[in-house]
Amino acid sequence: MKLFGKPQPHALAALAVGAVLATAACSPASPGSPATTSTPSETTTSASPTSGTLAASGTTSASGIPSEPGASATVGALVPGFPQALIPVMPGATVVSSSFDKSATPATAALVGSIKSPTAEVVAFYTQAFDAQGFKAVPGDAVEGTASKDFLRGDQEMVNIAVVETAGVSTFTVGANVAAGSIK
Repeated sequence: MKLFGKPQPHALAALAVGAVLATAACSPASPGSPATTSTPSETTTSASPTSGTLAASGTTSASGIPSEPGASATVGALVPGFPQALIPVMPGATVVSSSFDKSATPATAALVGSIKSPTAEVVAFYTQAFDAQGFKAVPGDAVEGTASKDFLRGDQEMVNIAVVETAGVSTFTVGANVAAGSIK
């Protein structure tokens, strides 16, 4: 049952599983290489064919995708302003893509990464990270055979981790819907 204004764990889990399965088909150039991050001085205001970054301006991006003010996404790096305190990059992981929208209600952030580690290690790392921030794990560890774990903080904030492991490489998606005031 969905209550208006209150995200439901199974809906976010299903979305995350779909994202993980879609990204699992794409293999990073060098899985297991250190995570790539953006420097605070970088800013992007439109689609950039060389960087892969989309930063919204409230109109249509160069790729023809309608964009929202404050929303940004990039491939192969963290978008500028990505809330690493909320969603840390697992040490040794490669960032496949990231997105962040602080202007949405709730604010949203997502990270797709890959690492040469078993699924259980990825889930354990993020479980510890979210527990430390006051999120509580929701019962259940999989959705349709894919490792997936939901975490709630209060009644309105939710984080999900979903992991697919293929040939020793775990591809993971972490998605968060949180109050804009809790983004750090």
